[in-house]
Amino acid sequence: MGLFDRFRRRTPGGPASSGLTRLPRSHGPSGLRARLEGAMAKRRLRGWNPPLENINALVASGGPRLLARSRELVVTNGYAANACEAFAANLVGDGIKPSSLIGDADLRDRVQRLWLAWTDEADADGLTDFFGLQAMVAREMFVAGECFVRLRPRRAEDGLLVPLQLQLLQSEMLPFEKMETAANGNRIRCGIEFDGIGRRVAYHFRRRHPGDSTDQGAVIPETVRVPAADVLHVYRPIDAGQIRGLPHIAPAMVRLFLLDQYDDAELDRKKTAAMFAGFITKTAPEEPMMGEAEADLDGAAIASLEPGTMQVLLPGEDVKFSSPADVGGGYEAFQYRTLLAVSASLGLPYHLVTGDVRQANYSSLRAELVEFRRRIGQLQHGVIVHQLCRAVWLRWLETAVLSGALNADPAQVRPVQWIPPRWDWVDPLKDIQAQVLAMETGITSRRKVVEATGYDIEEVDRENAADAARATGLGLRYRTSPGETQGARATPATRPDPGAGAGNDSDDGTDATDPATEQE
Repeated sequence: MGLFDRFRRRTPGGPASSGLTRLPRSHGPSGLRARLEGAMAKRRLRGWNPPLENINALVASGGPRLLARSRELVVTNGYAANACEAFAANLVGDGIKPSSLIGDADLRDRVQRLWLAWTDEADADGLTDFFGLQAMVAREMFVAGECFVRLRPRRAEDGLLVPLQLQLLQSEMLPFEKMETAANGNRIRCGIEFDGIGRRVAYHFRRRHPGDSTDQGAVIPETVRVPAADVLHVYRPIDAGQIRGLPHIAPAMVRLFLLDQYDDAELDRKKTAAMFAGFITKTAPEEPMMGEAEADLDGAAIASLEPGTMQVLLPGEDVKFSSPADVGGGYEAFQYRTLLAVSASLGLPYHLVTGDVRQANYSSLRAELVEFRRRIGQLQHGVIVHQLCRAVWLRWLETAVLSGALNADPAQVRPVQWIPPRWDWVDPLKDIQAQVLAMETGITSRRKVVEATGYDIEEVDRENAADAARATGLGLRYRTSPGETQGARATPATRPDPGAGAGNDSDDGTDATDPATEQE
């Protein structure tokens, strides 16, 4: 029997049935083990045993300490403080502003003007306007992961255009440890009261901030129940079912704290080493040297030198000058890699956290800004607009109609879109040219382009019309006027024949000129 006959006579399921190229099946036990390697408990992973806990349990147990450490970092650590301001500035900028979509132009104008006037009165503390409150909410999201906005109705005699104001409450005002069953049978979890089907019905706020020692008063109940309809809970839910927010700085807190300690230790070491200019060894301690002061209680003396001093040493005496050790060539690389990890943990570009652009160029800056702004866009529309701006707009409209400040149907004036602040690009000329080209080819509309700059197109058109009317009335003419083709790509509609005008003079002696060439 030949060798090939032996292979042919083996059973189909035998080990040689598929020849020498047979591979293990991916759906077999070995394939499963390869795909589930992260669940194995062998030598390398024996010490990796994380608890299987829900995010709400983690927040309830470690929330107060995490919050306290986060606030301290943002106050004391320069990188954390700079990252917080960069996060807030890019998230809301000078404000996410509404653009009413009402069809009636006169009604739309009245609504927009009333809203703009009310924004100056929106803050219950009277410190800023509505857009300033947005910036404060953004900072609280970075530091605490959440912020509470209480809608405070006001009396007519308070003299407000619309009797409504907003009060910001920090995360500490809602106790993490409040876990109980209310008298009405509802469950209270981390200070939030839920009904039988899981809807938020109330918030149990502290009457005073637990860390404010200046607020001392009479003994009152610790918490007060506020209906959920009067509270906006602004936070970014990371996991499904999450009821409280996590600080945005949380993933970078340990590295920032340890890096700060390392830098402090390095500074102290260099400072201490630099204080000693040299050390003197004497064979006869009782004989003072030139410039030597009296010994202290420990018997140590300090000698100072003046400019031009020439010191003669006795036999056996020696002077050794201090040579402090440098930080080493790896200090910069270590700092760079550590701050890169911090920036990645924060989701912010490296140069926004550190202010260092030495190793950046146009392409790298633009690439990281595009990704960063995509993330910021998620937070703008999914958190700030949905949880804060939209809810404030609806309550403001309802209050304005009920108080008589606005004579309209609330359902009619409800349509609105929110315009985030404009992005300032590295090369604005190229971006404007790209926008003009997109409009010319019909890829986008002029409304979208104007809104991308952070302005309302209705307001821009009114200003353009007013500018054009004023310039015409004064007899002024500029290179471009509103409505004409503008920008670096402006070209004549037709090009004249270079030889058509040669020797062709008009009757009055002036050259014939094609009107299409008078674009400028």
